[in-house]
Amino acid sequence: MNIVIIKYNAGNVASVQFALERLGIVANVSDDADVISSADKVIFPGVGEASSAMRSLKAAGLDSVVKNLQQPVLGICLGMQLLCAHSEEGDTDGLGIFDTRVRRIANGDYKGELKIPHMGWNSIINLKSRLYKGVPEETFVYYVHGYCADMCAQTNAVTDYIRPFSAGLEKNNFYGVQFHPEKSGVGGEMIIRNFLDI
Repeated sequence: MNIVIIKYNAGNVASVQFALERLGIVANVSDDADVISSADKVIFPGVGEASSAMRSLKAAGLDSVVKNLQQPVLGICLGMQLLCAHSEEGDTDGLGIFDTRVRRIANGDYKGELKIPHMGWNSIINLKSRLYKGVPEETFVYYVHGYCADMCAQTNAVTDYIRPFSAGLEKNNFYGVQFHPEKSGVGGEMIIRNFLDI
């Protein structure tokens, strides 16, 4: 199976590679449009700031490549956010695959006890996708983020932290998870394996 991880100057590529290696998969890391387009499965990772990541994606000419992919695509964390219509972070227009907006978890006047960014383990519920086959409701996964995608018709998993948000999104061949499956233990490994089986 030819798995390609998109390289575009946004972090967590190595941890995704290692997670795939634990499953016996050697993935290509590439910013070459032909290599990405010819993959069996594409992983669109990301850790960082939305506007600078989108600039890097556009500078490499990969924005149109990603939008036109026909094979299964998995966006992780910032990768998922860039697949949405718009992000408040840097007032960034996304790729518009998912019909939702990415906003701060809480606005500046939030006075609650929960810390921002949201870092650590939290549970996912309302699992509605083959991506979560065999994954129990309320499985704990690992998060590091200050922004999240609003709930929408394409939400396929939910986490509630200050407010409910899209832990996962799905539309046609595009899948996204806000959490880091590559750092989420057994549950995360099952999700990666399910993606590879699509």
